[in-house]
Amino acid sequence: MTTAVAGAPRTWLRLEGLAVLAASVIAYRWQLGGWTTFALLFLAPDLGLLGYFGGPRLGARTYNLTHNYVGPLFLMLYGLYVGRADVVPYALIWTAHIGFDRALGLGLKYPQAFEATHLGRVAGPGRRTPRAG
Repeated sequence: MTTAVAGAPRTWLRLEGLAVLAASVIAYRWQLGGWTTFALLFLAPDLGLLGYFGGPRLGARTYNLTHNYVGPLFLMLYGLYVGRADVVPYALIWTAHIGFDRALGLGLKYPQAFEATHLGRVAGPGRRTPRAG
């Protein structure tokens, strides 16, 4: 059985995602990133969903790999450390995507099913989100 955050903590986590999205977009603007690049790459982390073709366990791993803050923060810090500030906008697009997903209530996946996330169940392909109560 999977567990998920509920109630006020879930709302706070979604607001946190919205704040990360906003901060990432503002920082991206400060970096003078191009909006065409932003639009083209914003959904790139969703390529992690392709793992679901190999089943829910692999899908959860690939999705979680592309939807946690470790990757973009590492990319940002590494780029700054080696003098490649040009990669920072890509890391900001990545964090913006993750924040957007979290704000929508799309959390990290459990291996049992696509719909099982740390922020609660979400609708799977072709299904509606179940209503509480």
